[in-house]
Amino acid sequence: MKLTILAALAVTPLLAKDSNEGAKRLNEAAAVFSEVMAAPDKGIPQELLENAHCIVIVPGLKTGAFIFGGKYGKGYLSCRRGHGAGWSAPATVRIEGGSVGFQIGGSETDLIMLVMNDRGEDKLLSSKFTLGAEGSVAAGPVGRTTTAQTDAQMHAEILSWSRSQGLFAGIALEGATLRQDLDDNAALYGRRLDNREIVTKGVRTPRAGAKLISELNRYSPHRDAEVHERPHSRSREKTN
Repeated sequence: MKLTILAALAVTPLLAKDSNEGAKRLNEAAAVFSEVMAAPDKGIPQELLENAHCIVIVPGLKTGAFIFGGKYGKGYLSCRRGHGAGWSAPATVRIEGGSVGFQIGGSETDLIMLVMNDRGEDKLLSSKFTLGAEGSVAAGPVGRTTTAQTDAQMHAEILSWSRSQGLFAGIALEGATLRQDLDDNAALYGRRLDNREIVTKGVRTPRAGAKLISELNRYSPHRDAEVHERPHSRSREKTN
């Protein structure tokens, strides 16, 4: 009994530290998203955001990690829950892998990814998957409209952007691996939830994640099932 109590006391400060770091990172993710969306004519096209199934935001990655490999950074994902409920509670994600050619530049880099269909969402909510190998990824277009989209962008399961030294641009993240982080989920929710459970089971958004989810709902509130249709699919239907 004494050993159990001592072990619990030893772990508590670590959980508190992880929780504080998670809260800080959530606020950073919210700031990244709101700053990108507030930039006139230089952000993510509104139509793509409205048609996205999920979003991934990874703030403040260090350039050195991209050049030399290893763990790139941590961020959060959220998916639409349907039935007017808006975006789901945030779940944690790590991005890692890549190679020397997988570089973005700048002292710090923020990443944003939109998952555009059911298959991409299913891959995103697995324990891990590799961009490009298990899910098609393309550099996302920049601007408030989608007129600059290429065929690759129109058919990609995931669109991605980076922001470094004030420059916001699309980037293809071929070869990078996304993993869920059960330890960070435990620090945020008090138990080791997996990402699929957080997104699909209606887990309540913790106080630390309220700002991020509020910003997502502000810029892209849930409308109805029609938002999940890709723009090019709707145009084909109108043509037929």
